[in-house]
Amino acid sequence: MKILSRLLNNCRESDRQIGIELGISGGAVRARIRKMEKKKMIEEFFVKVEPPVLGYGVLYFVVSGKNITEILKQASLVGEPYFVVPCVGGVTVCGISIKDDMNQKIELAKKLMKDVRVLTIFEAENPGYSSNLTKTDLEILEELIKDPRQKIEQIAKNTKMSTKTITRCIGKLNENDGIQFTLVYDPIKIENYIPHAILTWIKGDLKETLQNLNNLFSESYLQIPFIAKNQIVLFMYSDNIFKMDEITQKVRNVQNIQSADLFIPKKILFYTKWIKKAINDFKKSPKLHLTYQTN
Repeated sequence: MKILSRLLNNCRESDRQIGIELGISGGAVRARIRKMEKKKMIEEFFVKVEPPVLGYGVLYFVVSGKNITEILKQASLVGEPYFVVPCVGGVTVCGISIKDDMNQKIELAKKLMKDVRVLTIFEAENPGYSSNLTKTDLEILEELIKDPRQKIEQIAKNTKMSTKTITRCIGKLNENDGIQFTLVYDPIKIENYIPHAILTWIKGDLKETLQNLNNLFSESYLQIPFIAKNQIVLFMYSDNIFKMDEITQKVRNVQNIQSADLFIPKKILFYTKWIKKAINDFKKSPKLHLTYQTN
């Protein structure tokens, strides 16, 4: 679980470095990663790009009583799917990337979801992700999407760029909070532990609340928390349902937490069609930099 956690937070971290942090050899780390891949616990290594980085807005909605195929069909009428996570209890959490006319798309989404129970639907406020990417950055990002764990030398060969350029660009991408080198895992294949997410609504100082949550619960983190608007999403794992419930109750008691909802994912689906479209559109542009208003 510790290896999985580190790869979720940065899948480009080397086996050797992970081994140093955990007190085991790089070879042992590599063997365990291969084992998780063989068991399909690790489905793929993945570059997660927050839509605002590429100039898109994000519409989140949580629905009950709908299958994934139908949700995707309806969501595609509003924008491009960003992620879909069906959870225990028949609840599905969705993120849709939207290029423009957000208010109009929200109204359209509400109409499309009339035959299902919509628990919540809202626009994610852009937290200020940097979007000052060049065409070179996007070309390298496009290559990394194919395989996020590629060696720098291989990326240089595939893109016909220097290793110096590749190294500088990856450093820039790593510093961007809206881009994460991570992986997609199958929650059902994880034995002895239950991955879960706690969606919190904050009323008060967001940074102070996050620090308090980190101090109290970082040992249970599977991934670093995600921040959007007045929300903090905690990605955690527990070894039994009682501990999971106990942690959720403790989160609710933290200062500035207005409410906290527990979600147990059955499947995690990410989509890259919108990313490829955004990159292709920019390649056709005469601009050298991809810049958007981020605040």
